[in-house]
Amino acid sequence: MDRGGTNGEANGGQARPATPGVAGIGGVFFKARDPAALAAWYREHLGLPVAEGALHAMFTAAAPDATGAPLQTVWSAFPAKTGYFGAGVAQLMVNYRVSDLDAMLEWLRAAGVPVDERIDESEFGRFGWATDPEGNRFELWEPPPGGIPTPGE
Repeated sequence: MDRGGTNGEANGGQARPATPGVAGIGGVFFKARDPAALAAWYREHLGLPVAEGALHAMFTAAAPDATGAPLQTVWSAFPAKTGYFGAGVAQLMVNYRVSDLDAMLEWLRAAGVPVDERIDESEFGRFGWATDPEGNRFELWEPPPGGIPTPGE
């Protein structure tokens, strides 16, 4: 796979646009029968920085990314019956940090990868989804400029 330019061989001889690639893991999300109890267990037993009553923890690296934005990774428990992971039976979904969501989605579509047409935008950034060859849905996340807002901002 040629990530630095076009790659016609992998797409029936047709050129694909270049991709910015994945910049890191943006988060790990998993299903739980009792997300609140499991999040509290991880806080108590592994010291994850899960606030009382919350279902997620945020980790921020000491050094920023190449754009100067904070490098942040989310750990989060979801209800067992969530539809957020797609229609499959997956118990886990990985969120990949990307610098240009639109370019990445375009590149994946050109490669024949199943891509969800929906793009969500919020104060936490822009999100898109695609599915790997084994049916695992994954999330692509373009963080907002300056990083994720902290509570109270």
